[in-house]
Amino acid sequence: MRILLVEDNATIGNAVQDHLLAEGWTVDWSTDLRSAMTAVAAGAYSVVLLDLRLPDGSGLELLKYMGKKAEKADSTPVIIMSAYDQLSDQITGMSIGAVDYLIKPFGLGELTARIRRATTSSSVGKFGHCRSHILPKAG
Repeated sequence: MRILLVEDNATIGNAVQDHLLAEGWTVDWSTDLRSAMTAVAAGAYSVVLLDLRLPDGSGLELLKYMGKKAEKADSTPVIIMSAYDQLSDQITGMSIGAVDYLIKPFGLGELTARIRRATTSSSVGKFGHCRSHILPKAG
């Protein structure tokens, strides 16, 4: 499974990345909105893990972009990971296209379970080559 992690906090990003690699999944890590948009346009991901507060904008912009991408909406499941814990934030994210919303801090085991649930309906394999890429900031 190939995962795009969009997280600007190095501590959280490293913990999530290490956990996902230990699960046997491939991880591409974007630390800003612009590089995440570039990654989504260039690659096929099994799931996107998306922080909302990014240095160059809101993660919701990536959700909107994915909804407009190409000729049809991108069906890649997106799980929002955010410290925003208001119900209105959760409703907004889900209405734009997220399939799940995790409030920080969260357990890594819970993240794994939600990733598996989000990708169950697709024909995604559970294991792939363990590798990681930190994508450069765009601009």
